Amino acid sequence: MAQSLADLTSAGVQRILRFFPESSQAEREELRATARRLLDTHGEKVLTPLRPVERVLWYLASEGRAEDLVEVVRGQRRDPGVFLVAGARRPRLVLPGLRSLELPDRITALERPDLKMTAQLTSVEWRGDDLVWGGYAFVANLPRPSGRMIGRFAVLEHADTGERIKLRLRRTKNEEATAASGQALHCYDRTGFEVAVPARRLRELAGRGAGQWFLSVGIPGPGGAYETRVRQREVGTAGHNQVRHLADGSRLVVGFTKDAVGITVQQPPVEVESCTVVDGELVLVARVRSGHKAPTTVSVVEGETRLDSPLTALSAPSGSADDAFRRYRAVFSLDRLTADDPPGIKTRQFKVTFRGAEGRGQAAHLAEGFTTGRHRFAAGRELAVHRDGPGRLVLATRAVRAVVDAMTVTDAGELVLTGAYPREEAAGKKVVLRHGTRFEEKELPVEMADGRFTVRIDPEAAPQVHGPALPLCPGRWYLFFRDVDAWDKSEDVPVTLRPEQVGELPLRFNGPQRAGGQPRAFTVDRRNFDRIFIEPERLLAPDEHGTYRQRILREAHFHKQRKLPLRDAVLYLSFGGKQFSDSPRFVYDELVRRGVAVEHIWTQDEGLPEMPAEARVVGWGSRAWYEALARSRYVVVNTPVGDWFVTRPGQKVVQTWHGTPLKKVGKDLLGSPQSSPAYIAGLPHSYRQFDFVVSPNAHTTEIMRRAYSIEGEMLESGYPRNDIFHAADRDIRAARVREQLGLPEGKKVVLYAPTWREDQRHASKLYKLDLRIDLAAAQAELGHDHVLLFRKHSSVHGNVPGAGQGFVWDVTRYPDIADLYLVADVLITDYSSALFDFAHSDKPMLFFTYDLEHYRDTLRGLYFDFTTRAPGPLLETSEELVKALRGLDAVEAEYRDKYTRFKKDFCEPRDGQATARVVDRMLAGGPHAPASTGG
Repeated sequence: MAQSLADLTSAGVQRILRFFPESSQAEREELRATARRLLDTHGEKVLTPLRPVERVLWYLASEGRAEDLVEVVRGQRRDPGVFLVAGARRPRLVLPGLRSLELPDRITALERPDLKMTAQLTSVEWRGDDLVWGGYAFVANLPRPSGRMIGRFAVLEHADTGERIKLRLRRTKNEEATAASGQALHCYDRTGFEVAVPARRLRELAGRGAGQWFLSVGIPGPGGAYETRVRQREVGTAGHNQVRHLADGSRLVVGFTKDAVGITVQQPPVEVESCTVVDGELVLVARVRSGHKAPTTVSVVEGETRLDSPLTALSAPSGSADDAFRRYRAVFSLDRLTADDPPGIKTRQFKVTFRGAEGRGQAAHLAEGFTTGRHRFAAGRELAVHRDGPGRLVLATRAVRAVVDAMTVTDAGELVLTGAYPREEAAGKKVVLRHGTRFEEKELPVEMADGRFTVRIDPEAAPQVHGPALPLCPGRWYLFFRDVDAWDKSEDVPVTLRPEQVGELPLRFNGPQRAGGQPRAFTVDRRNFDRIFIEPERLLAPDEHGTYRQRILREAHFHKQRKLPLRDAVLYLSFGGKQFSDSPRFVYDELVRRGVAVEHIWTQDEGLPEMPAEARVVGWGSRAWYEALARSRYVVVNTPVGDWFVTRPGQKVVQTWHGTPLKKVGKDLLGSPQSSPAYIAGLPHSYRQFDFVVSPNAHTTEIMRRAYSIEGEMLESGYPRNDIFHAADRDIRAARVREQLGLPEGKKVVLYAPTWREDQRHASKLYKLDLRIDLAAAQAELGHDHVLLFRKHSSVHGNVPGAGQGFVWDVTRYPDIADLYLVADVLITDYSSALFDFAHSDKPMLFFTYDLEHYRDTLRGLYFDFTTRAPGPLLETSEELVKALRGLDAVEAEYRDKYTRFKKDFCEPRDGQATARVVDRMLAGGPHAPASTGG
């Protein structure tokens, strides 16, 4: 493959291009010289492999057109890789907002490889005997908003001969196309399609004999038609193979080969009719179509293990009129089949193959009407006689599964799953519902009787291990059985669906009526053939979801709302809608206490955190949220809103922020792996949004003004959230929190609240839980007189081992950490700003800084020497941590002086009046300003 110009340049030069608007003159000259030298040396062929916009970037760099390059880079930051296409016969690139940009034709000319086509399957269904595929197809950057049908087509193409059969394609509206494209410029809603293959056509395919046919879709574009194969959906019924049996004995596998959608016609001469366990033997009955030679052997293979059994003929039943098949039997010893069975929950899957005298293998296809089964052969283990999507026999030894065989929805919107789970396996187990990416868990009540289980799921009030019942947030939720005394999820047994009933999915239903809103829609579907999951609909409506529609809402709806009068309302945004918490919560409480005549509106993100019942709740990014942001007289936030937001006249926007900086932030990260010159360059604008920024102390005021380029007012009032430590009713609040959490009396409460690690991520890009405490050892040493409250950072996703076993309590979903501070006797943290807040309590702190050198010197950097100023010991191992918890009196005595100095440096003001100062400043000069008390 030819090397591109980007391949020939260093990472440093590529970084200059990426952050060109923020680059120095010397860096710009380095980029120009490098690009020019490479073009002179290798010719413009090094531009050819680049994506169209990248060609423009490198061309402008080589020409030294700095001003034009700045505009193009900024445009691509907003919407990477997106452009307009001009010219029906000779297409060329036009950059949005830069139509007058002068570029040579050789740079803007677009070839077919530059215009990538996407064809995505979204649904598969049978309407009677007709097969119907649904999906969308578009050429990137060619939205075709008119949606004309001229030139659109669908074909089935034979994999070997290339024979093509034209199918009827009907245009549909598919909003998923625009959302899935991930870009903000083009609307692809009118690129949906529906392709029907009538039963007559399916029979014709079968009549042509065995073979594979792939589905392709074509659409018109510059220079002619564009065509590509339709691609598989990731999960759900539309992402699985389906088998259809025809009257002539043919099988149609509607599914996927290497991610491509198609139909495979099979006419197997031999099929498995039954496979059962009888008297310690696995008995397989096969039928062979008349006129075909019967296999001689059945092989069962897993790894190095292979078992063979001869196929012996069975006599036809007396009086049988079925002479289309001859039947044979193979027998395997169950003891031999399970001899090397692994322990625990591991699954051992066997491949079953028919073999002839010459040794050639044939897949063990299943006859129509084949029934799967399970046989328990040892404690906790079963042999599953199973099937896969293409309808082949699968044998597996595995942990005994709970298998759903009935799914109903009550009139109240409750999902009821019932199924089989042997009594001896179900004893001592509970049901866990776990999110597929967040790893958040719910514990569901389960009814067990006579080897049957029933799970009732209220998707709007699913119970947590510790805390109130909450709605299921968007995403896929999977069911598991778990031992009640299990330490973690490693031995969880998945709940699956009986294979004969996968055709009942997807099951769609409306959940319970929600207060102040319509019922949400939910779907039960599957993954990995029979793993069922529950998926709530996304919170945003179709006209709100995705990058494109968010842009439209900001540019049209939001600005239209800004022209309407301000409303006497306060919009609150805490951590992007993740929580009802922090200083915004305390501002809310103070306004309610004062009886200020305003409507209270809280922002809620898709995690669906608990919110106050008295307030109106709007979803982040929804139409209602943009309206509230545009028209609320007051806005209280603790994180940035967005670079697109500008405060309107008469509106007060308060930035309470959310922590005293120990780890470096903003401009002070320049030069570190976490720095972004583009983000830093945008800081002045971001902070002009706010009427004032709240600071907890002089240390923070100095750093934030510099690091975040704050030009406006900073109110050094203290954080409202820290008033809780000085409130007269703090003991009453603490007692209430203890009761809500169900904390045992007489046990010391340890709160562990670490920050996240930027270099610890899941494949999904979410931050991992970097757990270094040996929780089992800690429980053994401390469990009889301590409890550990584990508070993950809101950006961290992962299971907490031991939660629910009496020592470890996962309190991540508890609305506000400030309440947890009140019940904690000691805090364990690391570099989190929690240490500055908790210092207001005068209670001891321990610092689990196992990665101090890496975090300080490589990852983030710190503002001061933590080793000399920390108000508690810095501990590197779990053993040291447990020992320190046992000796807290000695720790307090040793660090008393440091603790006092630390409070003086970082906890002033601390008089419990921060919230009052912030609210007074927010209301000052407006219609809700407090009346003057001066005489």
